[in-house]
Order: sequence, then structure tokens, then C-alpha cells
Amino acid sequence: MYFYAARQPILDKNKNLIGYELLFRDGVDNVFPNIDGNEATTRLIEGSQFNFGIEDLTDGKPAFINFTLDTLVKGYPTLLEKNTLIVEILETVQPGKRLLAIVKELKNNGYTIALDDYIHQPVWRHFYPYIDIIKIDMLTSDKETLNLIINDLKLHPHIKILAEKVESLDVYNYALELGFDYFQGFFFSKPEMIKSKALPPSEIALAELLYETSTVDITLEKIAEIFARDVNLSYKLLRYANSAAFIRHEKINTIKQALIALGINEIQKFLSLLFTAQVSAEKPTELIRLTLTRARFLEKLALYHGEFKETGIAFLTGLMSLMDAILDENMEKVMLKLPLSNEIKTALLNDEGLLAKYLNLVKYHEQANWLAANEIAKELNLCEKVPVAYNEALSWTNEQMKLMTNLS
Repeated sequence: MYFYAARQPILDKNKNLIGYELLFRDGVDNVFPNIDGNEATTRLIEGSQFNFGIEDLTDGKPAFINFTLDTLVKGYPTLLEKNTLIVEILETVQPGKRLLAIVKELKNNGYTIALDDYIHQPVWRHFYPYIDIIKIDMLTSDKETLNLIINDLKLHPHIKILAEKVESLDVYNYALELGFDYFQGFFFSKPEMIKSKALPPSEIALAELLYETSTVDITLEKIAEIFARDVNLSYKLLRYANSAAFIRHEKINTIKQALIALGINEIQKFLSLLFTAQVSAEKPTELIRLTLTRARFLEKLALYHGEFKETGIAFLTGLMSLMDAILDENMEKVMLKLPLSNEIKTALLNDEGLLAKYLNLVKYHEQANWLAANEIAKELNLCEKVPVAYNEALSWTNEQMKLMTNLS
């Protein structure tokens, strides 16, 4: 059995990651919206027990998982550890004595409880002592309703309020002013202001190296020459090559030795980490994580599809797909600054070509737009490989985020 899964990050006021909402559907044929909430939750619990661990999808952060009344009655939340789970009660569940009894029992057992897409009703006040988080849809809630909810919650300061569908910096700032504690949406992956950020020579050199290592005709001499131009890059390469991550019998002392010892795959990994870390130094960590996950996800799709001799070009496409957010300007200007192949630029600027199809599949997967993702996956004959590629990308990114600390 195969699974489609995606995760959406939830951040605090300082844009620090506090957890992920897991968005899950069954694989190839049984995709949203042809599956109800009960089955979706059931499949997710099944998957966590027999196919993957929740921690693999959340990197140890709490998982926000939707539960219907039926799955709550069946006690599904207790199949997962309380410290790994936020029990998210779907908006379709009506408040009543039966639900209140379940909520009380879960709370007594140490579970954290959230109300999803909250619709304000006086009856919910009976639940407030046992609720930890209330999620509010920013697209459907008007100012009057928001103020009413916030005023009512002042008597229950333990409840955190979470703004959903935060799609822009303006919405984020508005929610922040209203006093929201947590935020969910794509605001962190959009340009935050119109300004031009010049790339220093080291970052231009890194982009050039990424391009050179993604081409079919890779030459060691040219790569060594680019490294030689930048003392800082050379130092970091030698530091990486001599790190504890690799077992070396002798110390590596030259750029050429480092390049030969590492090999092209490790060099690509090193460069992607360094480039992403440098250009996104002032950005939320989750944006870096998303960028690396995209890159690896695209690379894995290209590998399984088998149409590219060198899948590094797919990796680089994913890596560059969020550069507009990282550099705070539109993609057209970003592409003018970076030495990238026309194939990558065509995918990113014109949404054309096979690389663009991979990228769109990845984007739809991130958004849990299963129908659109499934159409592309079927066209590319990748249905069975998409969830595999995604899980591999998550695992790889988790490892890289740990390594990134050593490169700073």
C-alpha cells in the first residue's frame, strides 16, 4: 500500500517551528476529495503504526492530526504517544455532551487538544477549560468575529490562538496585531518586501559551482578553479571533507584532494547546504527546510522517472524555486543574478518543460492538492514513487539541517 502525505508547518510569533499539521490521503486512486474524514484519519493512524513513524514526518515536532467524532469515539488518538500528537477536532464535529466527555478524558490523559476552523458558538465555552489551541481561518473570518472570539478568550489565557490560511505578510502582521500566538500558511515562503538584495561574490561562486556540478560534463579542474577564487569557500570545503561525518585515514589538505575524496554527490550536498544557509541567513529556519526538501524531492522524482542522465539539474531547480522568497524579490530578477541553465530558468519563469512538471507535482503535494498532484503523477507514471520520494526527501533534509550547523 502506498500513501500520500504532506505536512504544513506551524510557526510562533518569531517564526520558529512548533509543529506540523499532517495532511494525508490514501495513494493512487483513493485521493481527496473521494475519501471522508473518518477514512483519512484511519489511514493516517494505520500508516503511522505500520508504514512510517510520525517522527519521520515531523522531525520530532508535534503532529497536528484531524479527528472526526467517530475516530474520537473509537479512541484513535490514544494509539499515538501524547507528546507526539496535537488532537485536532474537525470543524464538522458538533459540540455536545458526548464530545465534552471525550475531550475531558483526553485532557486528563495528558493530550493537547485543538479546535480546527473554529466557528464561534456559546456552547464551546464549556470546552474552553480543556482546550489548548483554537485554529481560526483568516480567509473566512471577518474583523468583528475575530474581535469577539479574542475577547471571549481573554478569560482563558491558557488557550493559544492559531491563524490558519496566512498567505501573505499583511495577513501575518494583522494576525500578530490581534494577538494570535501561532500561524499556519505560506506567508514565510513569499517575498516579504520589494527590495533588491545583491549577492556577494561568495554566493555567486556558490551558484556557479551548483550549476557546474549539475551538468553532465563535469570537470574537476573547473570546479577546483572556482573554489580557488574564494578562500572562505575553500576553507569550508576542507573543513567539511575532514569532518567526523567521514572516516579518513589521512587528513585532506588540498582542494583537489577534497573534491576527489568527496565525490560529486557529496560535493553537491555540501554546496546546496552552504548556498541555502548563506542566502537565507535572516529567514525562518522552516524556509530553509522547505527549500532543501523541495530540492531532494525533485531530484528523487527525476531519478525514478529516468528521463535525465544527471538528476542534479532537478535538485538545483527545486533549490532555486524559493529564491524569490529568500532574496525578497520576483523570480525574473533572481534569474538574472544567477548562472543557471536555460532549462532551469524556463521551468521557473515560464512553467514549461519536464522540470516544471516535477516542480508542480511537488508544490501540489506540499499544499495537499491531491487531485492535481495525482494527475501529474499519473502522466509521469510516478504514482507509486511519489510518497516514497517524499519520505526520502524528508529524511535527507532532517540530516542536512543537522549538518548545516557545522558549516556556519
